[in-house]
Amino acid sequence: MRSLEELSPAENLEIENGLSLVSRVKLCLTIHSLIPTVSKPIDEWQLKRSLIDFLKSSIFPSVTVPEEDIVVRRHRDLKKRKREEPVAHGSLFIRDLGFLEGKKGKKKVDGERDVKELEKKFIDWRRVLVEKMNGIELNLEGVKYKLSVVLPVSDDFERVKKDWEEFYAFGHPREIRREADTMVLRGVPSRWFAEPRVSSKPSMLVTHTIFSSFGKISNLNVAEDDDLGKDADESNGGDLVSGLHCKIVVQFEKYNDFVNAMKAFSGRSMQKEGTRLKADYELTWDKVGFFRNSRRALDNRDEAIGYSTDDLRRKRFRE
Repeated sequence: MRSLEELSPAENLEIENGLSLVSRVKLCLTIHSLIPTVSKPIDEWQLKRSLIDFLKSSIFPSVTVPEEDIVVRRHRDLKKRKREEPVAHGSLFIRDLGFLEGKKGKKKVDGERDVKELEKKFIDWRRVLVEKMNGIELNLEGVKYKLSVVLPVSDDFERVKKDWEEFYAFGHPREIRREADTMVLRGVPSRWFAEPRVSSKPSMLVTHTIFSSFGKISNLNVAEDDDLGKDADESNGGDLVSGLHCKIVVQFEKYNDFVNAMKAFSGRSMQKEGTRLKADYELTWDKVGFFRNSRRALDNRDEAIGYSTDDLRRKRFRE
């Protein structure tokens, strides 16, 4: 795998097992009606066309977004909607970011691209994009709506990094370690982390191979993410099916490897070679001590049933 220090935010990154991290900008959309009562559901097609036209005409450089990269989830029952609740929410993805680098990336004296300059250009452009889109009014079939736009917290790497730095710097004396070291990934297809022709369930071995390309791993947990499916049922009508996605928790031995991995996954989607499907996962860092609590729960279970792991060893020896 290529050096992560040379990776610009507009570039894709090939990792192991035919997987790639594909650059993109994700915007979270919330649509409110400007009139108190709305009886007719918002026209999804007109909303998408309005957003596409706005990005072409009001953003410089202009941005082209296909309809399939705008996801709209309408309120289930407008009659039961409270006046302050939105009529719809969704996501917009800008996946073609090549214009940010121009024809060729600039060169340093030593021949490396000035990644810092590209990062600043990207962050400034993204900030202006959010500012221009947030608060615009849309007139759809004679009904006026107001659009709220925010950047997902996990896509703002510097903000996330500041969050974990402040977490360990202030007021957490119970934490043994003094630096963040564990990333949490949700919403990636289980079959992408499974052993081919063996099982559709995520494999610890395959997952370890993929993430060890970012650095040495001290602890790893991968499991089907049933809670993600339940959350989806409640929030967006069940677009995600329980059991088809997995949750991955990776603890790195070195802090720098953790930082590089978080930065690589931030602001990107995952794609499998040979498929057009892109997994727009959830990325967070562990602040609850996942592996420490798991070990503690295991110890408590052993105590509750009246024996320890040493008792088990002695029992096996006698047998």
